[in-house]
Amino acid sequence: MRNFRLSSGSPHRLGAHHDGAGVNFAVFSEHASKIELCLFSSDGTREEARVVLPERTGPVWHGYLEGLPVGTLYGYRAHGVYAPERGHRFNANKLLIDPYTREAHGAWSNHPATYGYDMGAPSADLSFDSRDSAPHMPKSVVSDPALFGTLRRPDLPNTGRDLIYEAHPKGLTQDNPDVPERQRGTYEGLASEPMLDHLNALGVRAVELLPVHSFVDDKFLVDRGLRNYWGYNSIGFFATEPRYFGATGLTGFRTMVERFHEAGMEVILDVVYNHTAEGDQRGPTLCFRGLDNASYYRLTAGQPRYYVNDTGCGNTMNVSHPYVLRMVLDSLRFWAECMGIDGFRFDLATTLGREDHGFDQNGSFFDALRQDPLLSGVRMIAEPWDIGAGGYRLGEFPPEFSEWNDSYRDTVRRYWRGDAHSAQELGARLLGSAEKFDRAGRRSWSSVNFLASHDGFTLADVTRYSKRHNEANTENNRDGHHSNFSDNCGVEGETDDKAIRAVRARRQRNMLATLFLSQGTPMLLAGDEFSNSQSGNNNAYCQDNEIGWVNWDRADTEMLSFVKSLSAFRQDHLCVRQSRFLHGEKRARDGHADVYWTDFEGQPLEWRDPGLANLCLTLRCSAEAPEYEPDGDVVFIAFNRGTKPGRVILPKPPEGQYWVRAIDTNQTEQGAFCELETENAMVAGQSVVAFVLKSGADA
Repeated sequence: MRNFRLSSGSPHRLGAHHDGAGVNFAVFSEHASKIELCLFSSDGTREEARVVLPERTGPVWHGYLEGLPVGTLYGYRAHGVYAPERGHRFNANKLLIDPYTREAHGAWSNHPATYGYDMGAPSADLSFDSRDSAPHMPKSVVSDPALFGTLRRPDLPNTGRDLIYEAHPKGLTQDNPDVPERQRGTYEGLASEPMLDHLNALGVRAVELLPVHSFVDDKFLVDRGLRNYWGYNSIGFFATEPRYFGATGLTGFRTMVERFHEAGMEVILDVVYNHTAEGDQRGPTLCFRGLDNASYYRLTAGQPRYYVNDTGCGNTMNVSHPYVLRMVLDSLRFWAECMGIDGFRFDLATTLGREDHGFDQNGSFFDALRQDPLLSGVRMIAEPWDIGAGGYRLGEFPPEFSEWNDSYRDTVRRYWRGDAHSAQELGARLLGSAEKFDRAGRRSWSSVNFLASHDGFTLADVTRYSKRHNEANTENNRDGHHSNFSDNCGVEGETDDKAIRAVRARRQRNMLATLFLSQGTPMLLAGDEFSNSQSGNNNAYCQDNEIGWVNWDRADTEMLSFVKSLSAFRQDHLCVRQSRFLHGEKRARDGHADVYWTDFEGQPLEWRDPGLANLCLTLRCSAEAPEYEPDGDVVFIAFNRGTKPGRVILPKPPEGQYWVRAIDTNQTEQGAFCELETENAMVAGQSVVAFVLKSGADA
């Protein structure tokens, strides 16, 4: 370990990088007085050498160790002032992982020694703890550069309007009997043949994975025998979470990405750059806090002992700092270039756009991201809120972003539950929420429409539970959303009552049909295609068990077949997945409005009716579409929220054509409709029907 020669090295590339002859180390700390590099034995149990990084260039400390091999385990100790009341928490007794490490060796431990203060002292976080945390910390790894060569991202034929499938890296496959047992719960399992077959049959074109950055199990969860299942507690923004490794380890992640690409699917990562696993002033010292607390985090003005908490997770990363911003951008480039990732969903993205004056869609993060030659070409999705002042920013992100539209989710749930005034709101959601997104050249795909996500009830539970049931989280059922806009359809939870089960299944079909018939980008939560339930838990963040995992054994195969039909219909009909917004303008091609709203009598819809429940719309391609774009066919859609069937007057078809029923949520099986509809058609109560035009010979 001591057979190396120390020299100054370079500050230009942060992290530890092996060049064939040795390793260059570079780490950012603006306020440290000294940075020590600690080298460990191959099993990580013994610190065998400690080297002071010899050079400081600006805020970057660096050094080069000739002769140091690939696979070396290391960490940092940062010296400086320990003055929490001034925002500084340096404690050289605490081993720190490299923020740029691409691999970590060993597991995290919630030992008291990992805290920079004495947990039992009065005003605890102001005290100082001198115990060495190294035995309880994972070690950073000098990675083999061959593991991270450029992984080409194919130019997949995505329009930004195709189906996104949100899934947990482990929970999607852990209980899938069709996936080989050794691959269940792993990255390899996600792209196994059975999973690819399933996703392709659904028409999925992008798989969005919950966090795969290295993360920590919170102490309060471990103390209660639980785990951080979702992974929204990042500590290593370049390191792949090892708990999902299969037999091939890190290589399995890249193999997964390549297999998805070969199958014509993008891979999107849910990334958490808004906070870290170090929590508030009572949290452990693992990395950023010990390297430079006052630079990496936003601290409370006038009271820098405390952290700004716009995230609800204890701290907020200071992305407006140039070196913190650089770290985030370097991380994104790494995942896009070296791991082949096609896009990113930014958790609590409002936080990333916060400047000292508040949220700014032209802030430093957005400006840097949009001008970057590599990152400007990946898909970007914002979760457009946080808990800070003015944190809800739906529709206010730059045009390059699409955004999770929770207003869509809530409106569809409220409409099918029967809430007053919800039909008017539904009209806007069906057309891509133009009132929120139609500005600055944005397209309708900007609205990511979803019925359920990892956070909240599954779609099945929206129809099974009127209240949350989070007792297994051991927080006395106080956690999770209050406003779920759910309806148990008569009985709370599971039931053998066939009538109630039929109502629930139809309600799910209605909401799913609404999703696939709406303008925008549809997103489906894994398992919703076959009525997966979490037993009423709407906050399964700590349930790494049968509650959180997708239950394949109880899959509703009729629902699965129905979703496949919806997805195929959406792919076949351009007018339900347009890129341009529809405003009822007349088309130059034929003089028809691109969207026309009517009631069941064929008359213009009376939007002012507070009890409005039934509505129809005729869809054509946008009046704004240029001549060179294909002019899709016409789709007529009827929504009947009432309990009684209704007869709807159909628009007059062109000569020689007839309306044909293509989707009917009153039926569990689709595609068998052959009856030509003439002047009117029956629409069952509590159902959605979509009609398409066919010529007499084809119908």
